[in-house]
Amino acid sequence: MSDAALSSPGAVRAEAPPPLLPLDVRSLTLQLGGTAILDGVDLSLGAGGCTVLMGPNGAGKSLLLKVLHGLMAPSGGTVSWNGAAPRAATPRQALVFQKPVLLRRSVAANLDFVLRARGKDRDRRAGLLDHVGLGHKARQPARLLSGGEQQRLALARALATDPEVLLLDEPTASLDPASVAAIEAIVGTARDAGTRILFVTHDTGQARRIADEVVFLHRGRVAEQGPAARFFPVPASRPARDYLDGRLVV
Repeated sequence: MSDAALSSPGAVRAEAPPPLLPLDVRSLTLQLGGTAILDGVDLSLGAGGCTVLMGPNGAGKSLLLKVLHGLMAPSGGTVSWNGAAPRAATPRQALVFQKPVLLRRSVAANLDFVLRARGKDRDRRAGLLDHVGLGHKARQPARLLSGGEQQRLALARALATDPEVLLLDEPTASLDPASVAAIEAIVGTARDAGTRILFVTHDTGQARRIADEVVFLHRGRVAEQGPAARFFPVPASRPARDYLDGRLVV
């Protein structure tokens, strides 16, 4: 299960392995049914901050996250997490999907499962649930939570693994404004504590609020990568300019 902190999010471990970053992606391709979904992706990520991955539908954003997390093997090219392949790096990352994948158990049992599987102290459960605003619903069946609450539980499970990198695939899609704000706050706290964030969104307002850096994908390639403070006022690529102006669909 990939929906996968809180001693505190992003806390340094007692015997920390070498850093997971930088990430280096070169000439990455992914073909599905004879169609190149990712077509020569080059991407570099350093430590710290929140990178927002943007682009039109079909640009390959969600599939890129799955390749980076080791859930899918690329058709060609290389992915290196500070010298490690995605599969080797997976235990030190967490991926949260747009639609949470939860156990048909209580809220507390969902967290206990992850803590036990990762050898973490189950006494952290209460702090994690309080951190995401679900402490009062610990005994409630997870399936009875609202959509926003389910996504906050998915985030709590992700943070319970103490990830160095948190990958989020449109985690606030279709949620109400209050839920969006709550999730952005949780993600912001993790970022401020040192967890590296890679966040997929179609919401340009959200991207402006949370991004330190933007990677813009178009037709399976990185059309532009740069600081958010530069990207939004003066995007360098024509596809990004058209996208922000509402003229680019595919």
